[in-house]
Amino acid sequence: QVQLVESGGGLVQTGGSLRLSCATSGRTFSRNAMAWFRQAPGKEHVFVAGISMSGISSYYADSVKGRFTISRDNAKNTVSLQMNSLRPEDTAVYYCAASLREFTVPLQGRDYNYWGQGTQVTVSS
Repeated sequence: QVQLVESGGGLVQTGGSLRLSCATSGRTFSRNAMAWFRQAPGKEHVFVAGISMSGISSYYADSVKGRFTISRDNAKNTVSLQMNSLRPEDTAVYYCAASLREFTVPLQGRDYNYWGQGTQVTVSS
């Protein structure tokens, strides 16, 4: 059974930092793109950051560029999201996702095949 389990969410003040981690099990995703999405209350599920299978290429939503960094450790089957300079508008449930695509990093949720249960990030003003 494939599982993606996020951790690291919590409550932080504006300007603070959090590091989210996603541990995968049940199969290896070392040859697949992985990403983080988020969903704020009353809003759609949106792409935050994605990373290629090698980790060489990464992509970010404009709203998080320069503040968030996605990384992966294929040996440990983990992907992480370092979030700095957090803002109240970053408040959302953050989801880890894995795609079966190997050579591209999709930006749409429909192109991801496996999802974690989500972890809440709350940024207070």
